[in-house]
Amino acid sequence: MKGKFLLLLVLSIVNYVGAQAQNCLGATMKVGNGFDMNSYDGKGKLSGTISYKIIKVVTEGDMSVMTMEMEVFNPKGKSELKNSYQIKCNGTTMMVDASTLINQEQMKSFENFKMKFTSTDIEYPVKLTVGEKLKDASLKGTGSSGPLNININMLISNRNVESQEKVTVPAGDFDAFKIISDMKMETKMGIGMTIDINTVSWRAPGVLWDVKSESYRKGKLIGRTELAKIY
Repeated sequence: MKGKFLLLLVLSIVNYVGAQAQNCLGATMKVGNGFDMNSYDGKGKLSGTISYKIIKVVTEGDMSVMTMEMEVFNPKGKSELKNSYQIKCNGTTMMVDASTLINQEQMKSFENFKMKFTSTDIEYPVKLTVGEKLKDASLKGTGSSGPLNININMLISNRNVESQEKVTVPAGDFDAFKIISDMKMETKMGIGMTIDINTVSWRAPGVLWDVKSESYRKGKLIGRTELAKIY
């Protein structure tokens, strides 16, 4: 169960990206807009599609707050996972609460533990620059059920803008920034388990989603995503 939880968490992180309500990172967003991502396994086989849709936009102080609905479909088009989460943008930075990466199905596995999460946001600035180092992000969760305790720790670090290059995906051609990062995920429920993942993602100006991402473990490609459609 712990291994499955960590794998789902990795996929959520890799496929995650933000969007804003009225204007964020140079893109104007509104209710009903969204994105579709294709997911592939390490051998290049389609493993599913992830659909993201904006369902609510509000203003809180100097922040635009957007609620996104995410739905995961298997290769046959059957819905398997659903989740919703918020993304904030203040005009210069997009912020995603790392705790929103835990979807409802994952949380059900720990519902008896009364989990409590604390996190530091995953941030992207309006303008990326080659050589720029982005802030770390983290998520910590603790819970207990009787004498059994559980601890979850996730750290996204070494987030660096490595280069700028042309990327072609089903949604089109993009002049994108290549960003590398490291992710460490640890769970401890009696016996501890740790997974280290290296990620590469490509982000284009005016596009709020990663146009492409790749995940590696011990140097081996374990999965990738590509932007299939913007609507």
